[in-house]
Amino acid sequence: MHACARQPSAALGEIERTASGLVRTHTLDVTDHAAIDALAEQLRGEPIDLLLNVAGVLVTTGFGKTNYETWMRSVRINLFAPLKIAEAFVDHVAAGEGRRIVTLSSVLGSIGGNAAGGMYDYRSTKAGVNAVMKSMSLDLARRGIIAAPIHPGWVRTDMGGPRAEIDPQTSVAGMRRVIAGLTSADTGRFFNYQGEELPW
Repeated sequence: MHACARQPSAALGEIERTASGLVRTHTLDVTDHAAIDALAEQLRGEPIDLLLNVAGVLVTTGFGKTNYETWMRSVRINLFAPLKIAEAFVDHVAAGEGRRIVTLSSVLGSIGGNAAGGMYDYRSTKAGVNAVMKSMSLDLARRGIIAAPIHPGWVRTDMGGPRAEIDPQTSVAGMRRVIAGLTSADTGRFFNYQGEELPW
């Protein structure tokens, strides 16, 4: 297993040290496309069963207070990066057994589920990455690759905050079940961590 982080933490390093060689960590900024290509080349010929895009940033502004510079940073991380990483590693995934590309999205990217407004920057990047994953599911079907976005829930992390609904363990356990159960019939569909399909 390979794990990437912009600044690998001590906890991630400890996992690598105690995983008996089963986990390798890499320093990677997902906005650096040359670095993504270099890592893909470094791992050339190595199959990847599941490519999981988890990098994300939450910056929100209301109508009339838009900061277009921070919005563009969100676009680069939340929208461009998952597609770039998929393009760089598609051959690795095609050579794997699981053949899955999954991107952590958000229910806030659901246009049909938007009943509150606001959060233009974050909502648009997540709606955009949902569209990317849908197109990817169609383009990669001939290679037997399943592509889908998944909503991890509102999780008590640095991004979700202490008032969030669920803990990371619940979210991860749920997502693992959903991802493991994905079939070709599920490619291009939008699920939450409980396996419920969400509206676009």
